[in-house]
Amino acid sequence: MEWSEVITSPYFKDLPFKIELNRYGKVEMTPASNKHGRMQTYIAALLERKLKKGQAITECSVQTEHGVKVADVAWCSDAFIRQYGYETPYSHAPDICIEIVSPSNSKEEMRNKVGYYLQAGASEVWVVWENGIVEYYDAQGLKTQSSFGVTLALPIN
Repeated sequence: MEWSEVITSPYFKDLPFKIELNRYGKVEMTPASNKHGRMQTYIAALLERKLKKGQAITECSVQTEHGVKVADVAWCSDAFIRQYGYETPYSHAPDICIEIVSPSNSKEEMRNKVGYYLQAGASEVWVVWENGIVEYYDAQGLKTQSSFGVTLALPIN
C-alpha cells in the first residue's frame, strides 16, 4: 500500500490511533491516549513559541527506508518548508522529529525510529516518555540536551 492510498482511504478516516506503513507497505497501528494527544499539543505549541523561524507539525509523515513513519510532532525550519512545502509524506525528515512513547511502544521500536528519522535527514530526534523524561538524539547518539536550545518540562499529570 502507498501512503497516498492510506490518507485518501475512507477506511482509515477518523481512527483514534496513529497509522504508519512498514517497509513492505503494510499498515501498522498504534493506539494513542488523550494524554498522548495533550502532550503533542503542548510540545507543538512550545516549539512554535521558542523556535520562531519555522513551524511545528503534528502527525508528520516521513518516508524512511523502513516505510512511512509518522512523527508525533516535528519542527520544520523555514528553509525546510521553502524546500519541501507540505509534501506528504516528506521525502526528507524535518529538522526535529519527536516521538511520544505510548504504552504499546517498545524500547526497540523507539530506538529503531530514532535511526529511521536520522537516516532520513533529521538533525535531531526526541523521544518523550510518559514519565516526562526526554531523550535527545543526533547522528552521534544520545545527547544531554537539544542543539536547538529548547528544553521540555512536560506536565505529566
